[in-house]
Amino acid sequence: MIKAVIVDDEPKAIQSLTWELSNFKDDIEVIKTFTSPEDAIDYLDNSALDCLFLDIQMPTMDGFQFLGKLTNKDFAVVITTAYNEFAIKALKHEAIDYLLKPIDSDDLKETIKKVKKHSSKKLNSNKIEEVLVNFTSKFNQKKITINTDGKLIFLDADDILFVESDGNYSTIVLENDPKIVITKKLKEMSEVLPENQFFRIHNSYIINLKKIKEFIKNEGYVVMESNDRIPVARQRKSDFLEKL
Repeated sequence: MIKAVIVDDEPKAIQSLTWELSNFKDDIEVIKTFTSPEDAIDYLDNSALDCLFLDIQMPTMDGFQFLGKLTNKDFAVVITTAYNEFAIKALKHEAIDYLLKPIDSDDLKETIKKVKKHSSKKLNSNKIEEVLVNFTSKFNQKKITINTDGKLIFLDADDILFVESDGNYSTIVLENDPKIVITKKLKEMSEVLPENQFFRIHNSYIINLKKIKEFIKNEGYVVMESNDRIPVARQRKSDFLEKL
C-alpha cells in the first residue's frame, strides 16, 4: 500500500484529489494533508511515506522552494499544477510525474503505476543496503556504515578525527582524506560511532578520543592530531575527563 501526503494551499483541491485517490484505495492511502507548506516540511522531515502530491503555486513559497527546504526526500514526488508550463521544470526537480488540474482519472491511474514502480525500486534498494550494513558490521568491526543521500559510505573509525555539526548536516573530518558533508544531524552520528572511541564533547562536535594530542584545561579546548582546536563544553567536562 502506497502511503501518500498531499500539500496544497487550496482545501478544495485537497478534497478533490483525495476523492480521486479514493478510487484507487487498494493501491494508495492518503495519510496526511497540509495547506501550510511550513507545517508539511516539519512532518515530512520526520515521517515515512512513499509519495508526495505537491502543488506548485502556493502563496508563502512555491513548490520548488518547498522541495529545496526538505532534508528528507526519500519518496516519489508528483507535481500538481493548473499550468502546463511548469511540467518541464517539475521533472528537472526529480518529480516522477506531474498532473494538470483538474486532475483526470486516467492520468492519475498512470501516475499511481509510476509511484508503485518507484516504491518497488526503493524497497529493493533498501534490502541491498540492509545486507551491506549487516555484512560490514559483522565482518569488520572497525568499519562504520553511514546511509545518506541515497548512498552508503564505509569509513574506518580510526580515520575519523572529529565530526562537526551544521544544523541538519554534519561534516566528517578525516585524517588523510577530504572532508565529507552528509545530511545527518550530530545526534544521528553519535548513534553510529563507537561509544568507547568517540565522545560528544560539545553541542557541535564529536571527537575521536584516540586522536587527541593535547587538552588545554585552563582555556577549555582539546587539540587534535590535525591541530584543530575543539571546545569542551563546561557541562561535559567531567564526563570527558572520565572518558580519558
